[in-house]
Amino acid sequence: MKICIFGDSITWGACDNEKGGWADQLKRFFMEKDIGVYNLGISGKKTEDFIPIIKEEAKVREAEMIIFAIGINDAQFIHSKNDYYLSKSEFEENIKKLYEVAKEITENIIFLGITSVDESKTCPIPWGPDKSYKNERIKEFNGIIESFCKQKNVKFIPLNDILSKDELYDGIHPGVKGHAKIYERVREELVNDNTIMEHSE
Repeated sequence: MKICIFGDSITWGACDNEKGGWADQLKRFFMEKDIGVYNLGISGKKTEDFIPIIKEEAKVREAEMIIFAIGINDAQFIHSKNDYYLSKSEFEENIKKLYEVAKEITENIIFLGITSVDESKTCPIPWGPDKSYKNERIKEFNGIIESFCKQKNVKFIPLNDILSKDELYDGIHPGVKGHAKIYERVREELVNDNTIMEHSE
């Protein structure tokens, strides 16, 4: 089996200088079981950025499963606009589009929830003072993803409850311990998925 993970800087592995982040840890774990995991995390990307590239990227890797770990950048509050980057309806439409494109490749689709932030460090973020990340908005977007997954009978793995503030390196990105916790939860969910593990036997 081959798995493609589409995500942002957290998927890419930002701020884990020991093990390369949760997705790379997942790659190493499944490599021993002859299951290929492709980390397609790109720093700063939003749901809209992946809609036009999913098909090509997944097809060339012969993906049999697609995992989406995306949404935190969509939840940004933009101070110069005095508004959020996306409305809730726009975000929901993007989730729908991600799913529809992925479904052309495979029926095996998983969405991860969005991790919470430490607002004392993210309102605004030091490297982008026009942007803030707020847990209220993240919770709303998590709810949209979870509701969509229930509607479509798609697997949803919640992550909003998994990290404590001291496991966030800069208020947004998990540090080494935070990435390890995400990896452990995702790995456990996938190991319990017969669709994946039957390929390792």
